[in-house]
Amino acid sequence: MATIIDSVTGFALGNPDQLPFATTETVSLADVQEALKPMILSASGWRKVFALGGDEESTTAEISPADTVLSAAMGKVFADFVKEKTGKSNPEVVLAQDSRHTGTTIADTMIRVLLAEGCTVQYLFISAAPETFCYTKMDSKADGFAYISASHNPIGHNGAKFGLKTGGVIDGSQAAPLIEKYKAVLGSQESIDSLVATANSAEPLAVKSVYDTSLNYRKAALAAYTAFTNEIISGTTDLAEQQAFLANLKSKIEKNGFGIVAEFNGSARVLTIDSDYLNSIGVKVKRVNDKAREITHRIVPEGRSLNLCKEVLENEYKTDSTFALGFVPDNDGDRGNVVFYNTDLGEAEIIEAQTVFAISVLAELASLYYNGKEPGKVAVCVNGPTSMRIDEISQCFGAQTFRAEVGEANVVNLATLKREEGYTVRILGEGSNGGNITHPAAVRDPLNTISAIMKLLMLTSEGSVPGLFEIWCQKSNQMEKYKSDFTLADVIKTLPAYITTSAYEDRALFIITSTNHGTLKTNYETVFAQEWEHRKAELASKYDITSWIEHNLEGTKEVEGVGPQTRTGKCSGGFKIVLKDSAGKNSAYMWMRGSGTEPVFRVLVDSKSFDAEKEAYLLDWHTSIIRKADLM
Repeated sequence: MATIIDSVTGFALGNPDQLPFATTETVSLADVQEALKPMILSASGWRKVFALGGDEESTTAEISPADTVLSAAMGKVFADFVKEKTGKSNPEVVLAQDSRHTGTTIADTMIRVLLAEGCTVQYLFISAAPETFCYTKMDSKADGFAYISASHNPIGHNGAKFGLKTGGVIDGSQAAPLIEKYKAVLGSQESIDSLVATANSAEPLAVKSVYDTSLNYRKAALAAYTAFTNEIISGTTDLAEQQAFLANLKSKIEKNGFGIVAEFNGSARVLTIDSDYLNSIGVKVKRVNDKAREITHRIVPEGRSLNLCKEVLENEYKTDSTFALGFVPDNDGDRGNVVFYNTDLGEAEIIEAQTVFAISVLAELASLYYNGKEPGKVAVCVNGPTSMRIDEISQCFGAQTFRAEVGEANVVNLATLKREEGYTVRILGEGSNGGNITHPAAVRDPLNTISAIMKLLMLTSEGSVPGLFEIWCQKSNQMEKYKSDFTLADVIKTLPAYITTSAYEDRALFIITSTNHGTLKTNYETVFAQEWEHRKAELASKYDITSWIEHNLEGTKEVEGVGPQTRTGKCSGGFKIVLKDSAGKNSAYMWMRGSGTEPVFRVLVDSKSFDAEKEAYLLDWHTSIIRKADLM
């Protein structure tokens, strides 16, 4: 058989007759172990440089025989995992990838192993991660997904994320044993030889069938994602209510005009619903770098990666002032940073991640009250380093804020627990990276972020019905700041005053020598107690900081208290010192969490004020304590 070409992208899917391994080939245990060494294996995903030659910026589709074994092992352990979790001997799995060049090569090997292990494979080829996850949740036959991606890492990297029917990635409790099984299956020459034989044993006609049916599954995934997005944006499962909400939104968009720049950077979002969906509700979309693998700048959507989007937005605004927003996704499309046209400054600017999340929370909480609804008991679930600004916004709506350890799955699990307690959890997420998760989604999605901001700007007051921004101004006692012709710049001015260390700047990373996170935190407590006595007079006089409490976060739990008894296991969760003012209110916090894969601590200060000097002072103090604790 010849190589099968995808009719949508023109890219090669694979040649069913071309085996992953030459029949005379033996891949040595030593080579496989060497290939495994740099691979990061965590609940957030597995990844390393897969591009042949090791260049992390390479666009080759080729990978080494040892990395092909790593790919085969991913297929093997995932097949076993889904069988174990579902009790099925022939489960049905969804396989997809982002737009990296090596993804197709890795997928070909995984398809063959999954087939050989008795799985039915629904292959979506290049598909945005939220689309893949949503489809797996909504398709009655699908039992789980494997998504080939290295997210925001450079193009030569690749790896995988795994999930079941929840619509999100597996959590740490499920990931840990899967990682151990992965290491074990790569741990002997006999096991490696078995992987090679398994990958080569798949019937070519069965492989061809997977490729031939791919387009049908993609169409089904796009339809499912569209229906799911209708539910997310409208906030209701009732189809009639959805259509009424969307019709109202569309009428306002068409009346006022609204334009968005989508600078896809050749990501998987190029092939998903974004443009068609936004067009269907009246939004104008300017597409840039809109061919898969048309990657023109670094993948991580931060800093200079937003410059092109800013430039295009400014140009579009000159000819059409209804262009208000722009976004740039990472390669798998589950996160994206936002730019907006600031009419006060007369130029486009990047919205800082914590601010993006705050606006999204404000919009979605206000939407619960739109059309006069009273939502009852409401909660917002976030990660440890999310700004306390969210607590203040939530309080204005009578909602409670709950925190989990860093990690999307932790926040999703916490939201599930709170719903079981009777809370409405409309929005959750990780404010530290700007990624909001809007119920019933279980994954970040830039389309939902854009939609939240769009609803805030477009669902304006009409007659006796207040719009989202007016609802917010009422709830936060800021009606003096409300005006009918408001812009996003006006919305940002109403947010509670906070300065938070950006997770994307160099100051947010601290190199350590200690490998024992528990010991380091205990040492930190000792040093902090001493430092507090020396600094408390200065802190009181300069910043009105007069007391403190400590919080430790592990999984879905936040524990208040000091000492090793507040931490368990590897003690690798989040750690924060919350500083309080003389009225007993939170004034700032100093947060840290060690990386599970490298000798760094991620650090952050969240300060209630617009005083940059206060944030800088506290961060300098925080890192000096870590330095002393690390040397103990």
